[in-house]
Amino acid sequence: MNVKSILATATLLAAISSIAAGAHADTLVVEHTHARHHRAAHYAETGNTPSRGMSMAQVERRYGTPLSKLNPAGGDTRRHPTINRWRYNGFTVYFERNRVIHSVLDNVAYAPQS
Repeated sequence: MNVKSILATATLLAAISSIAAGAHADTLVVEHTHARHHRAAHYAETGNTPSRGMSMAQVERRYGTPLSKLNPAGGDTRRHPTINRWRYNGFTVYFERNRVIHSVLDNVAYAPQS
């Protein structure tokens, strides 16, 4: 009888500790998602990311010089066009050849390395 109560208590404690650990991780994920959602909502409301089809010249005129222009990828064949990425504070713009194909919000605001 004594062994059964000890095993039951140990099982109960293990279950409680695993639930507490899971709740802690869920809280962190929710807070991160919440902050990212607000940043995404800000860009969506202000229209402050380049839209699909804009040219590189239009993006640079409207948003200024990017913090960095990453090395192009692809471009080795017609089926694999050159993809360029420009980093701005808070988002990255992807170009196929010289046209925007997507703008992606960064997880954290980008600061160029000096």
